[in-house]
Amino acid sequence: MRKTGEVTISAEGRDKGKVFLITEMPASQGEAWAVRALSAMAKSGVEIPDDIIEAGWAALAFVGIRALLASDYRDVGPLLDEMMACVQIKTDAMTRKIIEEDIEEIATRVFLRDEVYRLHANFSLIESLSSAITSAAQARAEIMRTMQTSTEESQP
Repeated sequence: MRKTGEVTISAEGRDKGKVFLITEMPASQGEAWAVRALSAMAKSGVEIPDDIIEAGWAALAFVGIRALLASDYRDVGPLLDEMMACVQIKTDAMTRKIIEEDIEEIATRVFLRDEVYRLHANFSLIESLSSAITSAAQARAEIMRTMQTSTEESQP
């Protein structure tokens, strides 16, 4: 069963109080979306430091978002549209696909895309970055211990 999440817009503006249902893409569609996003990022020419790659997908996602935004809109536009296809609006009578008139604020669209990303990535970007940095530091410390032990063993 695909994951879902309900979000209520709390920001001031014309969308305040509106409730949206976010539904995860099927696995094959999510995988294809990620491959297309990574491809767009690779085309953007943004350098991704090795340290970030070693920190895991959470850190890569942070750099990737910047790279994605630097990409050609012809590559990014369809990805953004596909994200919004995961969003439905909940009204008193029903839950249905959104139409243009359902979202009146640009900030709401940005917020909903972030929620779609969170649902699919299954993490808070800030928490994951902290965890990834901690893991990378622990891995480096282990490498340093191993190197120190090897040096001590090789000395007479």
